[in-house]
Amino acid sequence: MSDLRVVVADDQTVVRDGLVTLLRLLPGIDVVAAASDGQEAVELVAAHKPDVLLVDLRMPRCDGVEATRRVRAEYPGTEVVVLTTYSDDDSVLAALRAGARGFLTKDADAESIGRALQAAAAGQSIVDGDVQRRLVEASTAVPTPRDAAADGLTPRETEVLRLIAAGLSNTEIARHLVVSEATVKTHINHLFAKAGLRDRAQAVAYAYRLGLG
Repeated sequence: MSDLRVVVADDQTVVRDGLVTLLRLLPGIDVVAAASDGQEAVELVAAHKPDVLLVDLRMPRCDGVEATRRVRAEYPGTEVVVLTTYSDDDSVLAALRAGARGFLTKDADAESIGRALQAAAAGQSIVDGDVQRRLVEASTAVPTPRDAAADGLTPRETEVLRLIAAGLSNTEIARHLVVSEATVKTHINHLFAKAGLRDRAQAVAYAYRLGLG
């Protein structure tokens, strides 16, 4: 299995170099380039076609939100994981809407960042606890119906949503419900389609909005 190809983007040289050094110590991760701002990040994604872009929110010329939006629109094969200094940054929600898969604060350790990158590449989301609270607080800004029934969610789909909000993986949900993982994936696909959700990060905010968290 080939290494995960990553582009790192942060305008602070010390932070950027530190991230590159830390990630290169992790097995299975290949940092192919590093950018000092959002515009350069988009250009490096175009040049290298990485699996994941790890991007800071606050950068000159083109911030992390705009870089995320452009990368997801122009290079959909590249997923995005966002780094933020403050979990209450209003840009976190904007980054979610722009298509970011993962959200981490800058005090996350190398292993946590590595897990988030691997999850994003697999189409999954990992959200730092502090960032998740921010998303929950801001979830009223995300258009959602009043309750799960309004979206036509079945009781089993609602239960799956509750377990997603609790942080369980598909395998753990399957074990909890005593069903196959394929059945869990089917429930998730159905509830995402009904509620207009794109990924687990949105599902968490939606679940808390419904009082399921």
